[in-house]
Amino acid sequence: MNMSARLRDDCFALPPGVEWTPVDEALGLLRDRLSCVAGTETVPATDALGRILAEPAVAARTNPPADNAAVDGYAFAWASVDGRDEGNLPLEPGRAAAGHPFPGRLPEGHACRILTGAEIPAGADTVVLQEDAEVRAGRVRFRVPRKAGANARGAGEDVRAGDEVLSSGTRIGAAEIARLVSAGVATVTVHARLRVAVLSTGDELLQPGAPADSHGIVDTNRPMLSALVTAFGHEVVDLGLQPDNADRITEALDQGATEADAILTSGGASAGDEDHISRLLREEGTVNSWRIAVKPGRPLALGLWRGVPVFGLPGNPVAAFVTTLIFARPAFGVLAGRGWQEPQGFTVPAAFEKSKKPGRREYLRARLTEDGLAEVFRSEGSGLIGGLSWADGLVELPDEAAEITHGTPVRYLPYSGFGLGA
Repeated sequence: MNMSARLRDDCFALPPGVEWTPVDEALGLLRDRLSCVAGTETVPATDALGRILAEPAVAARTNPPADNAAVDGYAFAWASVDGRDEGNLPLEPGRAAAGHPFPGRLPEGHACRILTGAEIPAGADTVVLQEDAEVRAGRVRFRVPRKAGANARGAGEDVRAGDEVLSSGTRIGAAEIARLVSAGVATVTVHARLRVAVLSTGDELLQPGAPADSHGIVDTNRPMLSALVTAFGHEVVDLGLQPDNADRITEALDQGATEADAILTSGGASAGDEDHISRLLREEGTVNSWRIAVKPGRPLALGLWRGVPVFGLPGNPVAAFVTTLIFARPAFGVLAGRGWQEPQGFTVPAAFEKSKKPGRREYLRARLTEDGLAEVFRSEGSGLIGGLSWADGLVELPDEAAEITHGTPVRYLPYSGFGLGA
């Protein structure tokens, strides 16, 4: 396996004088500044589900390897019936079936029985559908197809040996595995799975499953962010829940830098007395606090710890969820070797009303109605975590002011467009 690469110390530096960063500008900076850090390895093509190609995959065999029948019927040479509406040819004994070719060459002016997938015999080039033919007294009469080569699949019609079948950066799914196997590709060179360390900090946080009468707030972010990282196809390194203690957080960050390719934190990235993440990054690493014109969200601390990129998310779970989808997901794609991935979205009519102020991009928890309209959660309060599971996507409202009424076209981003399952 190749060793993973490292990013430049200034990769997250903002241009001088920049305070508020529009969403599109922030995304552009991430896209331009980041590069792949994942190493490579060779795996069997059949075991490559979810992996990202590091090198193009090249066909080792032609598919189909020979001309073959697309239907059950009768094979013949087009020249023997050219210009006629009806054919009437002697039926040669024997047949061609998948895996059992017709023996020898089909005599000139004759036809033979052929089944779907069988190689077309030498001396034939066209197949007539059996429903369009009638066998009587050793001859086959049929309505002539419209063109030569009808109902026949040509050799190499899908791929020829030496062709590139999948490009580097392709994430391999079930369809891609079928493509690789059919082209005779036995092994592929893929990127090692991106390892993303997830860290929660805060004295007020409780481990999931804590007794109901415990004082504090259950740590929602770490299991949520870990689930998102897994859904994106990456590997989670759990750095645990750490108290507001600089030494403990330093140990956790050091573990992340050793075991992971990127670190994802939530909370502790502002400038308060207990915001140890941002302070430690300033003192022992590099950090840039991006004040992004986005709601929910805004503060996004980006930096390096021992050369490993750190994404410091807001502590609010809804804001952490949204900023992970909008900013961390495409950034991880670049780090993992897949390249920058825009979320899939489309325009639908609104089923809500809103008077939006200018200045920030807004993302509303939303879902589609049976009529294909986007309705939004009953409240924009970012503390209402239930709105995340109520929704099946986000409505993205532009940076500028907007008056949304019922029927106004809005951009809808389904969770599935971010790679999240149902």
